[in-house]
Amino acid sequence: MLERLLGDSDVDDDTLGFHAQQAAEKLLKAALAARAVDYPRTHNLGALIELLGKAGVALPANLADIDRLTPFGTVFRYDEVLPKAGEDRSL
Repeated sequence: MLERLLGDSDVDDDTLGFHAQQAAEKLLKAALAARAVDYPRTHNLGALIELLGKAGVALPANLADIDRLTPFGTVFRYDEVLPKAGEDRSL
């Protein structure tokens, strides 16, 4: 999906970055869970990478700077975009 979005000039960088960060976060958390490593509720990719390192897991070289995506994990928060209770969702 990210490859499709990369080629779409209508998708802004913040949106693309958010989805890339979310994919990376899920990947790192899945790797931790597969190794039975407890991890905190966080969007900080660097912290998750550090936990993987402590578990003896090294990231592939092409993911070495993936923590640069961390700021995009806080650009959008679900509570900011979901309608409040009682709002008209048909608009």
